[in-house]
Amino acid sequence: MKKLFANKIFSVSVILLAVVLLFVYSTSKDQVDFSTQVKPIINKKCINCHGGVKKQGGFSLLFRDEALAKTKSGKLAIVPGDADKSEMIRRLTLDDPEERMPYQHDALNKDEIKTLTRWIDQGAKWGEHWAYVPVKQQMVPSVSSLFGEDGSSWVRNDIDNFIFSKLQSIDLKPSAAASPETVLRRVALDITGLPAKDSWATAYLKNPDDAAYMRLVDSLLASPAYGERWTSMWLDLARYADTKGYEKDGYRYIWQYRDWLIEAFNADKPYNQFLVEQLAGDLLPAPTDQQLIATAYHRNSVTNDEGGSDNEEFRTAAILDRVNSTWEALMGTSFACAQCHSHPYDPFKHDDYYRFMAFFNNSRDEDTFADYPILRQFDDASSAKLEKLTNWLTENATPAQKDNWLNFIKTWQPSINSLTADQLHISALTDTKWLVLRKGGSARFAKVNLTGKTKLVYRYQNYAAGGQWAIRLDSTRGTLVKKFSPKLSNDWTIVTEEIPAVKGVHDLYFVYENPNMKDGNENGIMFDWLHFTEPFPVGKDVAATKEAYNLYWDLLNANVPGIPVMQDNPADMFRPTKVFERGNWMVKGDEVKPGTPASLNAFPSNLPANRLGLAKWMTSYDNPLTARTMVNRMWEQLYGKGLVETLEDLGSQGASPLHPELLDHLSWKFMHEYNWSVKKLLKELVLSATYRQDSRISPEAMEKDPENKYFSRSPRTRLTGEQVRDQALYISGLLSTKMYGKPVMPLQPDGIWQSPYNDDAWITSKGEDKYRRSVYTYWKRSAPYPTMITFDGATREVCTARRIRTNTPLQALVTMNDEAYLEMARHFAFNLQREASNPRDQIIAGFRKALYKNPSEANLQTMERLYQQALTTFKKDAGKTCDVVAVMDEHNTPETAALVIVANAILNLDEIITRN
Repeated sequence: MKKLFANKIFSVSVILLAVVLLFVYSTSKDQVDFSTQVKPIINKKCINCHGGVKKQGGFSLLFRDEALAKTKSGKLAIVPGDADKSEMIRRLTLDDPEERMPYQHDALNKDEIKTLTRWIDQGAKWGEHWAYVPVKQQMVPSVSSLFGEDGSSWVRNDIDNFIFSKLQSIDLKPSAAASPETVLRRVALDITGLPAKDSWATAYLKNPDDAAYMRLVDSLLASPAYGERWTSMWLDLARYADTKGYEKDGYRYIWQYRDWLIEAFNADKPYNQFLVEQLAGDLLPAPTDQQLIATAYHRNSVTNDEGGSDNEEFRTAAILDRVNSTWEALMGTSFACAQCHSHPYDPFKHDDYYRFMAFFNNSRDEDTFADYPILRQFDDASSAKLEKLTNWLTENATPAQKDNWLNFIKTWQPSINSLTADQLHISALTDTKWLVLRKGGSARFAKVNLTGKTKLVYRYQNYAAGGQWAIRLDSTRGTLVKKFSPKLSNDWTIVTEEIPAVKGVHDLYFVYENPNMKDGNENGIMFDWLHFTEPFPVGKDVAATKEAYNLYWDLLNANVPGIPVMQDNPADMFRPTKVFERGNWMVKGDEVKPGTPASLNAFPSNLPANRLGLAKWMTSYDNPLTARTMVNRMWEQLYGKGLVETLEDLGSQGASPLHPELLDHLSWKFMHEYNWSVKKLLKELVLSATYRQDSRISPEAMEKDPENKYFSRSPRTRLTGEQVRDQALYISGLLSTKMYGKPVMPLQPDGIWQSPYNDDAWITSKGEDKYRRSVYTYWKRSAPYPTMITFDGATREVCTARRIRTNTPLQALVTMNDEAYLEMARHFAFNLQREASNPRDQIIAGFRKALYKNPSEANLQTMERLYQQALTTFKKDAGKTCDVVAVMDEHNTPETAALVIVANAILNLDEIITRN
């Protein structure tokens, strides 16, 4: 009896357990996920009328607190836990087209309404978008049970586990490994942007096992060409150019930033430090000149030198550009929407934009013609003087005084730019660049702090003899500070003047008189900048003090170029930030302090509320976007598209990731195991079996993975414009390995540049400079180098997160007919003649040089026919021979001309133009 009772109890327990498990399973299965099921419906069908820009009926679905609030009618659109009482569901199911939502659009289908109903009944929980959740360590999938032995034998590292697991889910095997020659060319172009050196290629192809491949990868990563290749990628993100932009598009001295990038990539500077220095190198303790140069990242914004333009408008435009590019390039998010209204799809509010903007809005730059602030570039002799003065200041001044004086010598900052003058009377901002005073004229500089400042240093030009200008406090008839009688000067001149001690902050009025001038239409004195400061420090030794002052004065007046850098205003020049109503910079709202969106990781209380604190916030382990964005970008560079295709937008309107676990796995390792090493990340990517797959597509892959979303094969993508040109230079033997320095001007057709405002012209560089890598090519925003643009290069007015590849006839026109490529083909042909004596062997040598392998018999026969046809033509026409060979020496023969045609055809092979 007891046994029977026990059996019954056991049976009931089993049944109850089964019921509980069934309930848990069914409820968990039926639990609606906001991010993947609800948010897409809202974004597609509702948000246009009930989100960021519009809140029809007082109802918004952008944030949960807004969605649960009462609408204009007083009704609750969403009642968590009760869909029957939710106005939203009622309106979705009405038959009357005037009442049913979405208004004047197709009704939601039954499945969509069912999903929203269940979601509300389950509590209307708001979910976080995957990209805004901190990166977490992922469990690596096991492949031992996938396809038997094939799975475990194919895997070479963790990446393959993730890829293989996804392929198994669609019953698809990965492609076979590509040939050693293909892998050799692929990895060399991906890592360095160039073919591999002959010695590396020979060593690898001799025995292409894993050990040899590892040695090849290490050699490529250590090559100086590595930094040049990845700098080319970064320049799009940094919107780098050698000109300022807009219509005048004049020259900007900023190439040292490009060189800083090359050195940083080659040194494998940790990515977090790489970003900190670019965003806030000037705010680091005792920043080096190189750290200051790094901040040119955000001085690549376009500036407007047009006469009549509003400098404050374009200063503001540059600040907005810095905000937008920081998010798009470094955090993969479309934050720009929030400039005018709360983001319609992602959890960023209108005020978030301006709190973030406040980090950048206090910078010294003001759309000046000279791009101030600049880091002045001293030559060796001046650098020796600077070192000597630095040593003297270290011994005879306080640390703060030393920093202030050295900063002023190196940057001419912080100074008052004359274009900030207002209340102009019989004076002008000439060409909207510099303040000019005329007879009887005056101008105001608002809110200048004079406390403790008894020296005035200013840069000016003076066109009229006999003039005097004066500084008065708070009005044109206010207290006289001092009158000045500047010397005539048709060139920019710096002078220093003593002024009486004045306390406090005042509006300064500059008043000008000149009895020798007839009227107020003639220009008198023109100012560039003014610097109010304390007296130069006095040391114990009078002679040494005098010598130090002379060094200071010599350095201050040295005529040297300067690279634009970032620098913030001092406390007494602080610029507040206000919200722009509806994004209009002329309509200011409430003042805001620097801050980051609450929807992301919190801004640590121990960080300063400036760009340095911002950079530290961005590169913290808790930031969900920075590492993901870089990993996604590196993947895209190797595979043709990112793990998230939309590199510029990881938000809810971006492409959904098919491999989110892999992205997070690599992002976590990038931060925690690789310590932000880009080279280590890149090495793991190229060592994977996934990377080394063949690019040929099987019928099964065409059916199950036609777009290669599962990475079941290697992608076939066309090389970038830089890689196309640099590869051709390398194969032809013309490539110069010279690194760094001023931009160069390779061959370019006449008439590309139109520079009506000046005499700027494209002057082809001499010697090896004409054949340097594309990263050094002079980049004019209004007329970029045609080859790169034809192959989808960015014009770089704004940040470009990814290039969209195209295939057009113009690309073939470039590589087959552009004079630069014809010159490469000639030199290639000359080298082939030195390697072999007959056309067949020359063609074979050409293929081996370009592709590391012999041509197929079909390709060889095709090239031989091309050679013979060309030879027949050139033997009949000496003029055409001269045109093709272009030199009057031993090469000027029909045989050479025919080989030039073949060499040009080899450089235009699909296998050459394509990364395979």
